[in-house]
Amino acid sequence: MPSFTRAGSDNKIRALAFDGDVLLTAGSTLAVSGDNGGSWVERATPGKVLALATHSDRPGLVAAGLEMGDVALSADGGATWRIGNAGLPNGDVNAIAIASRNPDLIYAAVRGDGLFKSEDAGETWTLAMDRPWLKEAELDPLTLASVDLETGMGGIWIYAGTEMGLTRVPDCFCRWQDVQPGNAMDALISGDAPPPENPLPEGEPVLSLASSHSAPERLYAALPSGFWASADGGVVWTRMAEEATSAIAVHPRDETYIAAVIGDTLKLSRDGGATWRAAAAG
Repeated sequence: MPSFTRAGSDNKIRALAFDGDVLLTAGSTLAVSGDNGGSWVERATPGKVLALATHSDRPGLVAAGLEMGDVALSADGGATWRIGNAGLPNGDVNAIAIASRNPDLIYAAVRGDGLFKSEDAGETWTLAMDRPWLKEAELDPLTLASVDLETGMGGIWIYAGTEMGLTRVPDCFCRWQDVQPGNAMDALISGDAPPPENPLPEGEPVLSLASSHSAPERLYAALPSGFWASADGGVVWTRMAEEATSAIAVHPRDETYIAAVIGDTLKLSRDGGATWRAAAAG
């Protein structure tokens, strides 16, 4: 059972995910809880995991981005793994997402190289998009989320958190753009929109993003300034916890059930982040 409180240790939680009702944490190993964080079972991984993704329509599917390259894939909740890396460059896979409408379509961000996609469940990969350009620099995605909201261009959105804030791209990969009201066509026609009244803090890293299949318009974000929530696809944000937050997962069938690493502690909320309790630690 991993400790949730030893900051800086090899057991520090780097990623969270829900596989149905099962909560997964990734540190030096994968830890699995089927009783809302009451007890845990450790499972070995083929490398140091930097990112996790699951899919509500395929129980047991887990995709893991590994340090120093490769994507590891499991069909049984992390009990066994295979490596899918054909076409991937060398480099940390520090962000990963599974397309919300297609569990065979996986996105992976490779540090220093861009956003890659696999249309065959991780067997082969191709470059989908260059890294986002924000604040006069090309930045690596630190986290990815496939969000089932219409773009107006025949697809849905991929959101990315970077060192300098939040951006998104339609899954047709036309261009990265700021999150603003309306759809991608509105943004192309109107150009730069006025900033929203309550955006995420400007210039702050977005370390983790989560969206539930049950309510994709509700987004959650982990930042050094705290845990943030949006009810409108990321246009307007509210800070729900003020302590530094580094990882988030949301239950696929209950958008109010959230797991997050807040400070150095794994915490659970059953009311959308209004209140929290610490998960059991051994």
